[in-house]
Amino acid sequence: MQADGPWACRFGRRWYLNNESWHPSVPPFGEMKCILCWCVSGETHCQRQECPPAACASPARRDNPCCAKCRGECECSPVGTAPPNTPPWAV
Repeated sequence: MQADGPWACRFGRRWYLNNESWHPSVPPFGEMKCILCWCVSGETHCQRQECPPAACASPARRDNPCCAKCRGECECSPVGTAPPNTPPWAV
């Protein structure tokens, strides 16, 4: 019988606590910085960082390897709606 309370999630060979977040590591690529995973009641959820389209002809990935930005733009943030039960820190 399982006790009531927070559940852990297994991802690959590692276990994560309820509400814990991480960037998955996928061999042979290594840590996937553009993907965020989190554990919710024993279920693993993962989401790729979404980026707004760049409004210039030659965007570059300078400070953020996941999102291309035009010169002078600030750091991009995830856009769109988050999946249900997404912790506030994961948005």
